[in-house]
Order: sequence, then structure tokens, then C-alpha cells
Amino acid sequence: MRMAFEVLDEHEQGELVRKWLRANALSIAIGIGIGLLLIFGYKQWQVREARTNGEAAMQFAAFTEALDAKRDEDALRLAGILRTDYAKSSYAVFAALRQAEIEAGKGELDKADAELDWAAKAASEPALKSLVALRKARISLAKGNAEVALGQLDQVAKGDFAALASELRGDTLASLGRTEDARAAYADALSKLDPQSPNRSFVEMKLNDLPAAAEKQKS
Repeated sequence: MRMAFEVLDEHEQGELVRKWLRANALSIAIGIGIGLLLIFGYKQWQVREARTNGEAAMQFAAFTEALDAKRDEDALRLAGILRTDYAKSSYAVFAALRQAEIEAGKGELDKADAELDWAAKAASEPALKSLVALRKARISLAKGNAEVALGQLDQVAKGDFAALASELRGDTLASLGRTEDARAAYADALSKLDPQSPNRSFVEMKLNDLPAAAEKQKS
């Protein structure tokens, strides 16, 4: 048996459509309005995000310029602006990493650690989180906290800074007297380094400086 709508002529079908449209006009209008608002809102969000990111980039450029010119007060002020006004931006994390590097260079390891703690909380991108974890492990090792450093290295995602992470793991294991584990870590670092990498000879030197397995057994 044919369905009822199949026997309607074109005029009757058109009339049914018009009646349905009239009955549901308000719902249709609301749906269209909401859709347009969502599209407009998304576009506005994109524009706002692009503008904010651009402003953060300019602040970071000014920050690095102040650092290079040894204008420490200006650099601290600009870092503060990045941290308060653009905390969700990766540029704020970059600034904290630079500050941590400077503090570490001065031997102020606790201050460097504090900068990295802030960066760890603020970082949203996985690669940035891995970089912060790597830097924290380096500071922990410098402070003599090798076991802590190993735990922080475990937070570095596989594939992120692989050669650096393996080299630092080798340094950490060597400091703990775990020579064979350190040897494996340095070998892993070398396998991930480009043959032309300037750091390759340095890692090879670390590997060669480890006590031989036979010497370890005799001791």
C-alpha cells in the first residue's frame, strides 16, 4: 500500500510545507539566530585570541631586548606584565624559563626553581611541559637531588627533547653511581643525536669517562 504522502499532488505537498513552516517559524528563527550568534562569537573569540597573542609576543620581544641590554629592572617589569596580563600565553612561560636560566647562571638555584614551578603550572602545551620538566631536573641535579631529578625526567614525554633528556638521565645516573644505567642512557642520547651535532663529542666524552664494567666488578 502506498503511503498517504505519496498520493498528494505537488500543490498539496507545497501547501503542507508552507503550513509546517508557518507553524514552526519561531523555532526556525530562534535556531538560525543561535547559529549566527555562535558563528559570530567564535569569530570574535578568534580575533581576540590573535590580538592577545600578538600583544604577548610584543611584550616578550621587549623583555628579551631588555635582557640583552642588561636593563634588569625593565626586564623584571616586563616579565611581571607577561605573568599577570598574559598568563595563559606561552610567551609568559618562555619569559619564566629565561629568568630561571639567568638565576641558575648566577647560582641562585632556589630562585630558578621557583620560576620553573610557576612555568610548570602555567604551561599548557605538552612540549612546553616537557621542557619545563627537563629544566627542573637539571636544577634538581645541580642541587644534589638526583632522585628527584630522575622523577622529573620521567615527566618528559617520549619524543620531546629525546637526546637532551637521555643525556641528563645519564648525568643523573652517573652521579648516583649507577654506571651501567648511565652508560645505556648516554648511548641512547648518541643514537638520537645527529652525526654533525656539536654536542655529540661531549656526550661521547661523558660515556668514555665512565668506569669500565670490569673495573667496577674488581672494586
